Amino acid sequence: MPLLEISDMAVSYGRIEALHGISLTVEEGELVTLLGANGAGKSTTMRAISGLLPLTRGHVFFDGEDITKVKAHLRVLSGIVQAPEGRGVFPGMTVQENLDMGCYARKFAKKSEYKERLGWVYELFPRLLERRSQIGGTMSGGEQQMLAIGRALMARPRVLLLDEPSMGLAPMIIQQIFRIISQINAEGTTVLLVEQNAQQALNRSDRAYILETGEVTRTGGGKELLADDSIQAAYLGVA
Repeated sequence: MPLLEISDMAVSYGRIEALHGISLTVEEGELVTLLGANGAGKSTTMRAISGLLPLTRGHVFFDGEDITKVKAHLRVLSGIVQAPEGRGVFPGMTVQENLDMGCYARKFAKKSEYKERLGWVYELFPRLLERRSQIGGTMSGGEQQMLAIGRALMARPRVLLLDEPSMGLAPMIIQQIFRIISQINAEGTTVLLVEQNAQQALNRSDRAYILETGEVTRTGGGKELLADDSIQAAYLGVA
């Protein structure tokens, strides 16, 4: 049974249907990528899974339960946690305060558990430990992306939704972010990743779905799709 299953999901903005009945699955422990051009419906899919957008058709199942009508904050409690596109850090709060905001939805039963989790996040992102007293809004784009992922991890996700984590970052920082995403996944966190950097994403993915204008047009193993001539032409600029 998949940890996350989307069945015939349609989402509309007013009269415009943005998703036309997509279906996908994420098994526990997998890293799955949604790949597509701007406007393909990737971020809409993530917001719908998070409960931030209502469905006009279809269902969302999590750990075997239909959560289609479940509110967004209750989905966080069940373990669906998103690091949104654009990072969304709290600009007037310190790094430490931003990380603590991730705990409010899913509070720790013991202080020792909180300290262990915080220590793990700081181990993943040493830069955040160095700058734990710095105001989030004064950090670089790469540092804010680390903070957004770290804050999501503080909520102890069973499935971590990452929306365009490489957007606007320098190539060296992109490689660092993707190494950390692979590490998070290897240490047991299921990841659903939306990304335009096909090379980095597909190379690390167990499976991937290609979205075009609100529809799933291809699916397969990450490295399998990365080797496909049509995918290389469309997403890697290889003629």
